[in-house]
Amino acid sequence: MKLPSPCISICQIDPVSQNCMGCYRTRQEIARWPAMTADEQQFLLQQLKQRRAEKTGVNARISKRRR
Repeated sequence: MKLPSPCISICQIDPVSQNCMGCYRTRQEIARWPAMTADEQQFLLQQLKQRRAEKTGVNARISKRRR
């Protein structure tokens, strides 16, 4: 089963890291998300968690997304 996109509608690319400042994905990862397998998506989500922690010092984000 495919996972929901990690997009949180803050779509701005950081000029230094080239990552989205909302979801921390690269443009390539954003474009490829729909074609990824669930395993690839899960792997990327773990990478995004690490990117967010490195950038903000926060390991988890409280999501308002409905499940």
